[in-house]
Amino acid sequence: MSDPLVPPEETPPAEGSTAEAHEERADGSFWEHPGVWVWVIVAGAAIVAAYFVARLVAL
Repeated sequence: MSDPLVPPEETPPAEGSTAEAHEERADGSFWEHPGVWVWVIVAGAAIVAAYFVARLVAL
């Protein structure tokens, strides 16, 4: 007997698998976006650089 055909968009079930299919998690939060982390790092580096520039100017 042949295996039943599975539509192209679906994954065929694995033999012996007891796991149910799960839905993809929705887009998380603010922190899962790499662009945010880049801007946090750039802003921190700019603040540290401004501190040293201010000390240099104050001499």
